[in-house]
Amino acid sequence: MNVEDRRREVVLTKEDIAKRVKELGAELSKDYEGKNLLAISLLKGSFIFTADLVREMSVPVHIEFMITSSYGHGEESTGELKIVKDIDVEDLSSFDVLVVDDIVDSGITMYETIKLLKARNPKSIKSCTLLDKPSRRVADITPDYCGFSIADKFIVGYGLNYKDHYRNIDHIFAFVED
Repeated sequence: MNVEDRRREVVLTKEDIAKRVKELGAELSKDYEGKNLLAISLLKGSFIFTADLVREMSVPVHIEFMITSSYGHGEESTGELKIVKDIDVEDLSSFDVLVVDDIVDSGITMYETIKLLKARNPKSIKSCTLLDKPSRRVADITPDYCGFSIADKFIVGYGLNYKDHYRNIDHIFAFVED
């Protein structure tokens, strides 16, 4: 059976997500008050979360984008991080960096990205993810800021995709077998 023919189960509603993003924005605004914040959105999955998150923040935010991949078009991480597009800022020494991603699953993407960016000497570096799936963790990383901890399900929507579809869905759902 094609995965797309399966029944859909809503995991997080549009309202659940909006409420938590607002809370995260307030927390980050407090923590980054008076700092030179650079948010780095890991594309493609985090673009919707990042846009909503920074709009909920009351502090100035520089925004950069990095395209990373460890999934290809499948449901499982390949275990290797590929940097498709790096950020445009070379010198991070004047910034407090916040790496924003849609989901921390195996942790490889976030771990390797932070490792790469630490070598550029930011004042500080932290991670923020909408979703954390700790049961799948391979890399030694725990997100500094997390929207929701979720069970081990393959989920899509709100930036997360299956074969480059469903990113535009305003909620998060799982394909489930009957």
